[in-house]
Order: sequence, then structure tokens, then C-alpha cells
Amino acid sequence: MTIILKLVDEKDIRFLYQLLKLRKPLENISHKNMPSYNEHTKFVKSKPYQKWYIIFENKKKIGSTYISKQDEISMHFLPKFDSNKNMNHVLELILEKHPKSRYLANTNYKNKSLITFYKNNGFKLIQYTFELVKEKNLK
Repeated sequence: MTIILKLVDEKDIRFLYQLLKLRKPLENISHKNMPSYNEHTKFVKSKPYQKWYIIFENKKKIGSTYISKQDEISMHFLPKFDSNKNMNHVLELILEKHPKSRYLANTNYKNKSLITFYKNNGFKLIQYTFELVKEKNLK
């Protein structure tokens, strides 16, 4: 098995959108509703992350990973490629390509398997984040 990371470019927008559509609700932390394809395209073109990669296994796109401008690591795989083996390999590649003294990883509190993955790789819980959503017309 050969896994490589290739920087995201405009040719990857459709794949990234399909990957986003396949996410389970417990994987989402940054959006509640699925963005439109145009909204997604605008987001990708805005270069929101320090580095964003397509994950390839034997020349086939299997997922994406990024390191944010705040050194947060995230990775998402097509369902049949979502395994601890692939996650470990991608984590190693990100740490190798972006040496830092500290990394963060955000996850939905319901995503127990990802929480376990991060704990097994030396990450420690440092905060809980709360949200208050008010109706728009209330002051």
C-alpha cells in the first residue's frame, strides 16, 4: 500500500464535495447544513487552511486531510478506506511534512472512534466547547 498526499487544487473540488456529502453527522463540527456546490467551491478557492491535501492510495483518491492555520489536523476518508491503518499513515505524513511542537485536533464529542484514535496517538483532551444558538430576531 502506497499512500501519498497531493496539494488540493481546483480539479479536486468535485471530489471534496462528494467526500463532504458522505460524512456522517457525528463527524461534523463546523457546519450544520450541507453547503451548496457553489458555496463549497468558494470555500475551497479561499484557501482556508495552511495546507490541504488529497489522500491517494495506489493513485486512487481515498480522502482528504489538512492542517489549519492554527495547526489543527483533520482527515476524512471515503467510507471503505476509513481505517486506523490509513489514519495512522496519514497522521505520520502530516507530522513529517509539518514539524511543529504542538498540534491540535477537533472532533465531535459523539465521534468516539476518532477520540480513541487521537488518544492512542498521544493527543490529550484540553477543552470542551459550548454553543448557544439564539433565534435571529431576539435581542
